[in-house]
This record gives sequence, C-alpha cells and structure tokens, in this order.
Amino acid sequence: MKNKPIYVEIPINTEMERLWEATQTPYYHEQWDLRFTSIKYLPKKVDEPQLFTYKTKIGFGMAVEGWGKSVGSHQTDDETRTSSLHFGTDQKFSMIREGKGYWQYKPNQDSIKFLTQYDYEVNFGRMGVLFDKLLFRPLIGWATALSFDVLKRWLEKGETPHLQYIRFFSTWMISFLFFFIWSYHGWIPKIFARHPDEIAMAGSLVKMTSNQAASFVLAVGIIEVLFGLIWLFYPYKRRLLGIQIIIFPLLTIAAIIAEPSSLTHPFSPLTFNITLLILSIVGFFISNDVPTSSNCRRRRN
Repeated sequence: MKNKPIYVEIPINTEMERLWEATQTPYYHEQWDLRFTSIKYLPKKVDEPQLFTYKTKIGFGMAVEGWGKSVGSHQTDDETRTSSLHFGTDQKFSMIREGKGYWQYKPNQDSIKFLTQYDYEVNFGRMGVLFDKLLFRPLIGWATALSFDVLKRWLEKGETPHLQYIRFFSTWMISFLFFFIWSYHGWIPKIFARHPDEIAMAGSLVKMTSNQAASFVLAVGIIEVLFGLIWLFYPYKRRLLGIQIIIFPLLTIAAIIAEPSSLTHPFSPLTFNITLLILSIVGFFISNDVPTSSNCRRRRN
C-alpha cells in the first residue's frame, strides 16, 4: 500500500514578498528548515530551471548530500503562488532516493496560507519501505511542521530560528533528563530493590509499621514512574517545571526531617534537590512559547 504524501499547512501573518524571500532564498531557507544544513544555488541561464545542491548533517561526521531542481513556479489570478520541486540523491545510505513536491502561498484576508505537499521513493527495498512508514516518514513530516512553525514565529515575532531551536532542544533535553530521573528513582530503589534506606526514611517521616512503610514506598515509586512518563507525553512542559519548583524544596525538607544525617552523606539530598530546582527554574524560563509542530495542519480539509 502506497504511503500518503506528506502535507503541512500553516497560516503566516506577513507580506507575500517577505515570505517568498524567506523560503526561496537559500541563505534564509537553510536557517529555519530543520531538514537542511545548507542549500546552494548553481549558476543558470535565463529561462532555465534553477538547480541547487543540499546537505543534511546526520551526526557522527556523516551527511546526506543531494540535488534539486525548481521545476517551475506560477501565479494565479487570486495571487496564489506555487513553486514545484524535483529532488533526490545518489547516496545509497540515504533513505530518500528521489521525490517531487511543491510549496504554495495562498493569500487570505489577514494572512498567507503557506503549505507544502511532497512524496518520495526510498532506498533499501521492502525494508526501506517499512522503515519509512513506521519511523522516517512520521519523523520528516514532524520536522517539516516544526520548521514551518519556526518560520512563522520568525516572520511574525522577529525571533531568529537559531534562538528558537536552542530553546526547543534545550526544553526537550531537560524533559528527557527529568523523565529519566523520576523513572529511575521510582523504579530502581523503590519498586525493584525496595531499598531499606527508602523504607527507613518513610518510617521516620510518618509513624507506621515496616510493612506499611514498604507499601508506602511502593506507592511513591509508582507515582514517580508515572510522573516521569508524563514528561514524554504532556505537551505543556512549563507547567511540569512549575510544579517541580514547588515540590523540590518540599522534598528536600522532608528528606532532611526524615534523616538529618543525610546532610553529611556524599550524595546529599540537599545538593541533589537544589541542583534539580535550579534546573527547573532555568527550564521554566526557556520553555516559554516554544515552537511546536502541533500548530500546523497535517491533512487537507
């Protein structure tokens, strides 16, 4: 079964010429489009299609390099512009072998509906088709949508793509870190190991039997694991960071009350929780108004 083409659409409140320049000029295009590291136009004669090369760094010193051709562009009576592209690469390790697509700029009353649709053929035979369907196509579709939102914010608010991507990836690195910390501290010492120190601290904080303390620690471990998972799926990271700004001081006080001698331990809860508190405060400020792919329409009406 053939996969559906990738479709992304977003309204941008800007002038047509400004949007056209930001998307058709390589210097500007490579700044906001997450899919490309560099784009270079090749010399051409009048009335010839514009040829270009592109490069996408994929890490570990590797990069996908390919070619592209502006097949043509036209403008309708309602001032809608369309630019068609043909692209591909000869590198065998690239997922994309060859593809075609277009960008469309459709003026509305107070904005321009900027959209793209493209499709491509893949390498690696049936395995490539399966990998594309399960992972690569959703990933590149997400990257396209995220890039469109970055472009929108750049043209509407003036925030450069570079700063937007710093905030976006910093927010997600912090989110993955807290996912790991909460999941680890919930699963390993509390659920899996039932560590005696955890049970002893619970019994010291609230008077209860050892069996009750063990059940209490297990319940806390489950809550921590669930809270860790929320970091992966809940879109409003700033709210989670705000919650942590409140609870980390409370957890620190509770830990010291339960075991005052922990202040002299090599890995004191005081220094550990203060570190997480400061990281939460930093994340709270940088995670404000982060670009997101969810601001784009991914299907045609």
